[in-house]
Amino acid sequence: MPTLNITPRQRSALRAAAHALKPVVQIGDKGLTEAVIKEINVHLNAHQLIKIRIAGDDREFRLSTLTTICERLEAAPVHHLGKILTIYRRNPSLDPVLPDDLPRTRALRKPNEEYIPKKQAAADQGKPKKSARSSRPTAPARPARPNSTASRAARPRTGSALSLRAGARRTRAK
Repeated sequence: MPTLNITPRQRSALRAAAHALKPVVQIGDKGLTEAVIKEINVHLNAHQLIKIRIAGDDREFRLSTLTTICERLEAAPVHHLGKILTIYRRNPSLDPVLPDDLPRTRALRKPNEEYIPKKQAAADQGKPKKSARSSRPTAPARPARPNSTASRAARPRTGSALSLRAGARRTRAK
């Protein structure tokens, strides 16, 4: 039986959806038996996207087990991280885990078009015309405030109440 093919964008969305899932099937030292295959099939029918924990330290064994499961159950391998396998099979009777139309990641704007901020684009307001900007009356600029740092520098610095109190204690202790 052929495996289900999914696009890299779908695989990424499925990995994100499977992030919070816990493994529902464990494959022990006996390996992939008919009972384990039936259990995986039951969980795929119920959830569509599942994680499987597999025993053993041999990476090649885990990869071959993943391909065997996907071929026998017509599922798609989503992710393989350590001893956790994630697989997906669409069930038409359930709500889709994966939306049919994934959001576009590329900008819809061509390089020669003007940039319009998101809020203006959402409100269907285009970029304001340059003539509308220049027709506004402009007020003359106010003169700068005189610099007041010179008057501050002439005054002696006084300590804070805490530093005065601490100094007073030191002088009394002597």
